[in-house]
Amino acid sequence: MFTDELGQGGIAAGGPDNSAGHHGGTGESLVQLITPGGERVSHPQYDAWVQDVSEEQLGFLYEDLVVIRRIDTEATALQRQGELGLWPPLLGQEAAQIGSARSLRDDDFVFSSYRENGVAYCRGVDLTDIVKVWRGNASAGWDPYTVNMATPQIIIGAQTLHATGYAMGIQNDGADSVAITYFGDGATSEGDVNEAMVFAASFQSPVIFFCSNNHWAISEPVRLQSHIRIADRAAGFGIPSIRVDGNDVLAVMAATREALERARHGGGPTFIEAVTYRMGPHTTADDPTRYRDANELEDWAAKDPIARVKGLLERKGLLTEQLEARVAAKADAVAREMRAGCISMPDPEPLDIFKHVYSTPNSWLDRQEDHYSRYLASFGDPAGTHSEEGAR
Repeated sequence: MFTDELGQGGIAAGGPDNSAGHHGGTGESLVQLITPGGERVSHPQYDAWVQDVSEEQLGFLYEDLVVIRRIDTEATALQRQGELGLWPPLLGQEAAQIGSARSLRDDDFVFSSYRENGVAYCRGVDLTDIVKVWRGNASAGWDPYTVNMATPQIIIGAQTLHATGYAMGIQNDGADSVAITYFGDGATSEGDVNEAMVFAASFQSPVIFFCSNNHWAISEPVRLQSHIRIADRAAGFGIPSIRVDGNDVLAVMAATREALERARHGGGPTFIEAVTYRMGPHTTADDPTRYRDANELEDWAAKDPIARVKGLLERKGLLTEQLEARVAAKADAVAREMRAGCISMPDPEPLDIFKHVYSTPNSWLDRQEDHYSRYLASFGDPAGTHSEEGAR
């Protein structure tokens, strides 16, 4: 059984259509530059946005795709081995993350959900910091201002409001940087996302709403939430949309670059719907076989984002032994570093839970800390109740 995001065969099983994309209206067509078979196809509007991508850069995009899949595989293994409490896999969504993240400038700011670990990798987040929260060792993984990426938002859709507010701040500062926010198809049913789009449209803020339509909001298919294509919803807010093949790294890059250019020059927000597929579980606590047809997974496996770039490299004669060896070595090195950092991570001290709750101390929190400290001391190990730095 093959389904698209409407659940009624709007995209043929052999691959999505390649009709022209929309510049400012609804996102009724699907932008594609690389077919599932690895063939580079021409697009009158979006070719120009990736014409500067050299053969060497195409090889590095392939490396990125392979490396973040390896990060995902390694983290899943760490969870199964009891080293992580939970992990949200990105398997199948690599092109959507790499194509968009590699289009950003350093001064652009990212507001993501919990699945954009590939985006975090591209922004330079330390590999250990990516898994720190999932191990239960910290409330947040990294300092957002060192990489211009907020820590992942667990509350579904809340990050869209943060991104819109940040973008309004960019306007007030007179800068030309852009905020981008990532969320899934399920988040579009949340009030926060819709409220964010109202404000973004009203103030023409430089923000990109990047929806990774992976077809499943945990166990609910997107067709139950939207009876039209998700990109078409943006028109109701006065926001131009682009509907792109989310398994095509070049198409995603082209769409993101166009949206960034619009935002930098006062054109306001853009909504990008990257049509992709969550090939793994929602999280490692989920069992997708209970609600998903195996044939659906088989159909989407034929559109694998890594396989199609590999196919393109092969067609161009660029998939050399040297390139494959370099990519494999990088993936192995990244996996080793992340595993070592995860396993050697020191456990937090009991009273560390009171750190960073407020920017300044207050008696209400001090009272709780005192009660908890005396409770821990009642077990006969008062030395274990304080971290080296103390709770402050």
